[in-house]
Amino acid sequence: MHRQEGPLVDEGPIDVIRLEGEGNSVILRLTGRERPDGQDAGDALTGEFLVDTPFVRGSLKTWVLPDDLRHWQEALDALDAGQDIAWRENTRGPEVFIERDLEEERAHVTIRDASSSLTTVTVTVPLVDAWFDDAYSRLDRAWKTWHLTDDSQARPSAIVDATVDSPGSS
Repeated sequence: MHRQEGPLVDEGPIDVIRLEGEGNSVILRLTGRERPDGQDAGDALTGEFLVDTPFVRGSLKTWVLPDDLRHWQEALDALDAGQDIAWRENTRGPEVFIERDLEEERAHVTIRDASSSLTTVTVTVPLVDAWFDDAYSRLDRAWKTWHLTDDSQARPSAIVDATVDSPGSS
């Protein structure tokens, strides 16, 4: 992968997913972009999952493609409708599962990395109706960094060059 330098956009990284409260948080932060060397395939956004609780703290680097953003939109719609969701299930990289507890207005968020760290963690966070407006706004901000061409290849815009470690490297 080709490395880039600087923040993802002028305003800084984008937290596409931000579930937090009661001392727990699960965040998917987009921080830059990479393009596979010598390939015409679209760029991949780089980022990391950040998990923070009083008991567990960790991060896991990942890539996010335009299809991932489209599937996150579908997952958000299902979650907003009261359904449990699976995002990036059986794909490369970390998987996200969110089980809603409608009575308690919370969610059990599971991040599973079956490919590199072989780790799964579940975090419980509040999930009130007001969270969805913010979640859709975060997704819209992420989409604004991409322009889809007629051939459905994604091309990020407003991205500043920056050094970002490749996922899986330390």
